[in-house]
Amino acid sequence: MTTSPTLADLTGDYVLDPAHTRIGFVARHAMVTKVRGAFHAFEGTARLDGADPARSTAQVVIKAESIDTGVEQRDQHLRTNDFLDAPNFPDITFHTTSVEPGSDNEYRVTGDLTIKDTTRPVSIDFEYTGAATDPFGNRRVGLEGSVTISRKEFGVTWNAALEGGGVLVGDKVVLEFDISAIKQE
Repeated sequence: MTTSPTLADLTGDYVLDPAHTRIGFVARHAMVTKVRGAFHAFEGTARLDGADPARSTAQVVIKAESIDTGVEQRDQHLRTNDFLDAPNFPDITFHTTSVEPGSDNEYRVTGDLTIKDTTRPVSIDFEYTGAATDPFGNRRVGLEGSVTISRKEFGVTWNAALEGGGVLVGDKVVLEFDISAIKQE
């Protein structure tokens, strides 16, 4: 049953529901197409403050080894030092530093993103997509957001030149977040 709570009703502690959350990415390949993928192992928590959204916080830990593009050979390469170096840097992390309410149901969440051994600030624009109580009595909130990052800024610089010019892997990567979080009672 979907309800329309006020923002104050949403105040509380939440955990990401990995069965209903997607943390994905899109990157340009060979300058002609896009490769899409996702991370399947992650955990995250948030403290939502409906009365003062700027006081909200979140943290997410993604297991780099869980990267999945649907092609095992490519995924194995992405786990190596050429890209994520999952054996040496098993976690990709994000910790909020600020939350700015925007228009209606939009929020800019800024935080420190760490990939490999590099931490940089990023701002992710999220849309609050609703809240509901599921059939099991869990109170859920939904958020969708994305941000474009430069992989080179995070030390992910491997590439190969193409015969006709250009490179095999684009620098810009779009990170996509489809979040379902469960309120902890």
